[in-house]
This record gives sequence, C-alpha cells and structure tokens, in this order.
Amino acid sequence: MIAGQLPLAADLLAACIAVGAGPREAAEEVGRSIGGPVGDRLARTAAEIRLGGEPAEAWGRFGEIPGAGPLARCLHRAGATGAPAAEPVARLAESMRAERAAAAVARAQRAGVLITAPVGLCFLPAFLAVGVAPVIIGLAGDLLATGGPGR
Repeated sequence: MIAGQLPLAADLLAACIAVGAGPREAAEEVGRSIGGPVGDRLARTAAEIRLGGEPAEAWGRFGEIPGAGPLARCLHRAGATGAPAAEPVARLAESMRAERAAAAVARAQRAGVLITAPVGLCFLPAFLAVGVAPVIIGLAGDLLATGGPGR
C-alpha cells in the first residue's frame, strides 16, 4: 500500500511545487487529498512544521517510511534552501515507479520458475504411462517370447 502511494504522492508534490507552493504547503495539500498511510504522514509532517517544529526532524520522520527517504531529503532541502524541487521530485517519482516495475517483473519471473516443478510433476505420470510404459512392455514381451536375451 505504502509503496504504491509514494510515486503518486511524489507526482502530486511535484505538481504543487511547480505551481508555486512550498514543500510544507504541498505536503499539507497532498496529504489531505490522498489520505492513507503516506498522506497521513505527509499531513502530519506539514502540520508539525507549520506549528514550529524542526523541519529536519519532521522530514526525517516522514523519511522513515520505507522508500520515502530520498523524497523527504529533497523536500527538506527545498524548504531550507529555497532550491527548486519540482523536477527532482518528479524524477524521484519516476525512479520509484521504475523500481516497482522491476520488482514486479522479478516476482513474475520467480513465479514462472516456481510453477515449473508442480506442472512437471503433473505431467510425469502421463509421460510414464504413455511414453515409457509401452516401450518397457514391448521389450519385456520380446524378451519373454524369445526366451531371454541371448537366444
């Protein structure tokens, strides 16, 4: 759930910052609009900063969400220095989506490998019954009819 919300939150943050909102204001609006664990944490971080909390600590707590560290550092840096953050935040959103896609591909490949054994075990009895058993029965019949291997 959290990993799925982070790229969306980063995209929305980048859009808010691109139109002139500061990182705190963007976090407040995005947090309120998306809800969920990421949205709640964003809104809490923005409220803490608005009420006079230390921005580094507030963004640091937001960065404790798995995968949110780079986003939190970027937002803190933008708030502290006034550096433009829309493009870096948008790049972070893109890299988060790429990481999720790579993880999904890896899971799909792993599932393909794991399904091979059960499917193979399902086909093994049929292969033995249709492919191997007739050959063995044929050879055994020939051996019995001739009286043994040497005759």
